[in-house]
Amino acid sequence: MVGRQAISPLTAVRALLPDAHGDAVDIVRGLRLERTVVAVVVGLALGGAGALMQALTRNPLADPGLLGVNAGAAAAVVTGFTFFGISSGFPQVWLALLGAAFGSVAVYLLGGGGRAATTPARLALAGAALTAVLFAYMNALAMRDQNTFDEMRFWVVGSVVNRGYDGLLAAMPFIVVGALLALVVTPGLNALALGEDSSRALGLGVGRTRAATGVAITLLCGGATAVAGPIVFVGLTVPHVARWFVGPDQRRAVPLSMLLAAFFLVLCDTLGRVVSSGAEIEAGLIASIVGAPLFIALVRRRLLAAA
Repeated sequence: MVGRQAISPLTAVRALLPDAHGDAVDIVRGLRLERTVVAVVVGLALGGAGALMQALTRNPLADPGLLGVNAGAAAAVVTGFTFFGISSGFPQVWLALLGAAFGSVAVYLLGGGGRAATTPARLALAGAALTAVLFAYMNALAMRDQNTFDEMRFWVVGSVVNRGYDGLLAAMPFIVVGALLALVVTPGLNALALGEDSSRALGLGVGRTRAATGVAITLLCGGATAVAGPIVFVGLTVPHVARWFVGPDQRRAVPLSMLLAAFFLVLCDTLGRVVSSGAEIEAGLIASIVGAPLFIALVRRRLLAAA
């Protein structure tokens, strides 16, 4: 209903019917429905990935965009359409998954290397460093090739516009498997919160739980990034809101994070249609504008608590 041209609720419902025709049908079904479906699926994936990452690392500042996972997926996709002409379908999804896995492993090795213990701050710094390097790499590719630049300038900001159902359908199997796996590992994540020794005493396979959670994060982040590009702060902000409602129980926090993130990204896309009198603002930019202040507030609160 909401956009440059306002449409009444009744007209919007009628436009969704199979035998409908007219200008409202072109707007609702041809433009707005597709981007809304993409926003729901991508938001669900990013919300679930963020909640899993925060639970696995026990780091309230963990986010696929901040810890290099989205940047790894984005760098792999940009490499694909620069050197191999891969710009859609299953090959692009597989590249995104491989890039997300690379980002996860690289940040863990960088943040956990050496004699010092792995801490949330070390992981955040490693993620920021890796993200900066990968985005510099992507910009270098874009500057050397005009076709890469044209592809990248719309994709890298994170958008749900003109993504097409083909790309979404290619990524859906991976996102569905990741979401189901995310729900399966939530009891194990509750046990991990008690500490490794207590988890093993309860009979939990710590290694298996961590591996399964890492696979779920990779599938969700890789699939979402392949569809909509790197969208940050959704996985950071929404899990905190979910835990505010249901507490630290991951069996409730993870699915609620998925639902709230889907709503949040649809809201960001809707705001992007109406907040500017000129061109639309992409959903990824709106999510960053809303999420960045919350990230700063979370960091300041942790610093004040530690002081």
